[in-house]
Amino acid sequence: MLRPRSLDEVVGQEHLVGPGAPLRRLVEAQRLSSMILWGPAGTGKTTLARLLAQTAGYHAEALSATSSGAKEVRDVIERAKQRLGERGQLTVLFIDEVHRFSKSQQDLLLPATEAGEITLIGATTENPYFEVNAALLSRTTLWRLQPLTTDDLARLVQRGAQLRGVRIEPDAVEALVATGDGDARSVLTTLDTAITLAGPDVVLKSHIGAARDGRILHQSADSHYDQVSALIKSIRGSDPDAAVYWLVAMLEAGESARFLARRLVISASEDIGLADSSMLTLAESCARAVEFIGLPEARYALVHTTLALALAPKSNSATRALAAATAAVQAHGAAVPAHLRDAHYGAAGALGHGTDYRYPHDFPNNWVEQQYLPDELAGTALYDAGSTGNEVALVSQWRQRRGANDQGAPTVE
Repeated sequence: MLRPRSLDEVVGQEHLVGPGAPLRRLVEAQRLSSMILWGPAGTGKTTLARLLAQTAGYHAEALSATSSGAKEVRDVIERAKQRLGERGQLTVLFIDEVHRFSKSQQDLLLPATEAGEITLIGATTENPYFEVNAALLSRTTLWRLQPLTTDDLARLVQRGAQLRGVRIEPDAVEALVATGDGDARSVLTTLDTAITLAGPDVVLKSHIGAARDGRILHQSADSHYDQVSALIKSIRGSDPDAAVYWLVAMLEAGESARFLARRLVISASEDIGLADSSMLTLAESCARAVEFIGLPEARYALVHTTLALALAPKSNSATRALAAATAAVQAHGAAVPAHLRDAHYGAAGALGHGTDYRYPHDFPNNWVEQQYLPDELAGTALYDAGSTGNEVALVSQWRQRRGANDQGAPTVE
C-alpha cells in the first residue's frame, strides 16, 4: 500500500531520481542500461528497480539470489529472448542480493547482458567491488543509494499514517524516526505494529515503544547527541570504562547499532589514525558484523571494538592533515606540476608533460628529492607527524628512506 507508484512518489535518493538526475533521465529516454544498486537495507532498491522498469516500459522479471539457481536464470533469459523476438519488448531482470550468486551463476548473465537480451538490475547491501565478478561489473553501472534522512523518514511515517486513516503524535513520529537509522522498511514495519497496538486511538510514543519491545530512544535529541559526544570523547581520552558505559547506555536506550558502528569507524581514523592503523580495519569489521548478525549479538562486536579503540594509542595527525590539505586546496586549487602530468600519449612530450619526472625506484631506498605539490605550495608541510604508537616507527622509517639520495640515477619520461 505504501510503495510509490511513480518516481515522483519516491522518498529520498534525489541524487538518482530527482529532476535531471541520471536514473530519471535514463527512464525518460526509455533506455535503461544494466546496473547495480548498492546501499543499506531499507533504502528502496527493490522499489526503485520496479519503478525504473515500469516507467521505461520494460517487462520486469525478478529473482532472489538466495533462492534461485542456474535453471531459473536460464529460464528468465529464454523468456526474455522470446519476448524480444515476438513483441520487441525489452526485459529487466531484477536480482535481489546479487552478491550471493556464485561465480558460475553470475557468468550466466554475461552473454545476455552483452547482447542486450536482458537489462540486469542487481541489488546488494555488500560492496560490489568485493562480491560481484569483475566481468559482470564491467557490463554494469554502479549507483549508490544513501540511507534516508530523518526528514525522509518523517514524510514516510506521515504518509503511512494518512493512508491507514490514523493520527500520530509528533513525539511518536520523532521516536519512530530516531529508531530507523535510514531504513524505511524498519520504520514502516514498526509503524504498522504501533497502529495495530493503538487500535482506533491516536498513535502515541508509548505505542512506538511497545512495538519495539520498549526499545526506543528515551533521551531528547539534545541528550542523544550529548551521549554520542561522550562516547567519542571517552574513546579519544583513552578511558575504556567510560567508553563502554556510554556505548551500552545508548544501546539500552534503543540506539541503532549501525549508527554506533559508523561512529566507531570514524573514531578509528579521527582519533587513532596512524598510531594504530589496524583499528580502522577492526572498526570496519565491526560494522560488517553489525550488518551480518544484528542485535542483540552484535553488542559483543561493538563492545570489543569500543574497548580496543579506547585502549589504542592516539594520533590525530590524519585529522590535522585533512584540515590543512582542505584549506590548501581551497586557497590554491590543484594545478599539477608539468613533470607529474600524464606522459602516456603522443603529444605529452611536446607539452613537457612528465619529461623531468624522476622515478623513485631507480634511487637508493626508492626515494629521490622531487617536488610533488603544486608550485604555490612547494615545501609546505601538511602532515604533522604524531608522536605515539606505530606512527613513530612509520615516520622513522620514512625519514630513513629519505636519507639516501643518489642524484645520478636516470630520469624516467
